[in-house]
Amino acid sequence: MSDNLLSLAGWYILPNLVTGWAQSAFYAVWIRAGDPKPQPGTKTFVQHRRRINIIVIVAYLLYTIYEADFQLRMAGNFYQDLGVGLGVEEKGINSRFRRLTLLHHPDKVSSDSDRTTAESYYVHLKLCRDILMDPTKRFAYDRLGPETLFWQKSTTIPDFLSVGLRHIFMYYTGTAGVLTLLGFLGYIKQAAFWRFLALAALGVFEVHCLTNPSFPRLLTQVVNPVFKVIPHHPSFLPFQLISLLRKLVLTAFIAFSQIGPLLSNPEAARLAEQENDQVSQQQLQRLGALGQALENEANMLMGLEMTPFANDEGAMREMRGRMKRFLVDNTVRSNAEVRNAMGEAIARRRQGVPHGAVGAR
Repeated sequence: MSDNLLSLAGWYILPNLVTGWAQSAFYAVWIRAGDPKPQPGTKTFVQHRRRINIIVIVAYLLYTIYEADFQLRMAGNFYQDLGVGLGVEEKGINSRFRRLTLLHHPDKVSSDSDRTTAESYYVHLKLCRDILMDPTKRFAYDRLGPETLFWQKSTTIPDFLSVGLRHIFMYYTGTAGVLTLLGFLGYIKQAAFWRFLALAALGVFEVHCLTNPSFPRLLTQVVNPVFKVIPHHPSFLPFQLISLLRKLVLTAFIAFSQIGPLLSNPEAARLAEQENDQVSQQQLQRLGALGQALENEANMLMGLEMTPFANDEGAMREMRGRMKRFLVDNTVRSNAEVRNAMGEAIARRRQGVPHGAVGAR
């Protein structure tokens, strides 16, 4: 939720800021020194501003889609962690897990520091194997993602479907409410009917993906074949496709709502541009004041926490070391890519194991 809020804030702050910087850079490069530059408010200036703004919005839309795809690839899935295909059967899962056990079992590690890492990685591999070997949990994982691991009360497919449908209903109800509020406040004015129609269509498609025993054709016949053309791009599961489509639909409508006025009414775009500049400056000032207040409060709290150790240098060093270890254990090692990298590093340290023997992600 916080990522979505930051993305929405970025859509209404960054394009106007970047447009101003890009226009200044454009004039600095394109217009020779000494020649007059178009002044704000003139027809030429507004025309340049409008074109640059459209380019910036489209570029930001493409970047948002790329970022969503990149995050999904970095998060990975259990199939990638085991190095098996999406259609793998139980025999293939067991065979692959036995090969990974020979490489990553903790008993094969001699040093204590490497043993902890190996145990953590091996436990994750075992979890991947157990989920994919269980038809019910595999069905739920493919369609709803890793959050199903925390649904302890769900043991059958109807249980998972019931919880999944409830989450879908809450998501689309909340999204429709946010879009309605944004439209009421004047942020998204154009194509209200098509916006909610697309949202409803996506909701129906998501319910279809959840209740269908097989993967949707859009994924198997269109999306994944396209991804296979891209070097090193993995195939997506239904829950990853849904996550990508959610991001695409939301950001696309925000982008179109900003491009629409620029294309239909240049004069209104000029007035909106002046108004947006003023609003952006006010928002930046508020964000700056909020950031400064948070920083001051954090420094004050840190000072209060450190007061008992102010005159004890040894205690201060010990506390810094513990904080460093805490950050490493709870932030770095929880990352899926780092976890897989640790597994590869352990494999390379053993004699007789060729480089790259670990399953491809």
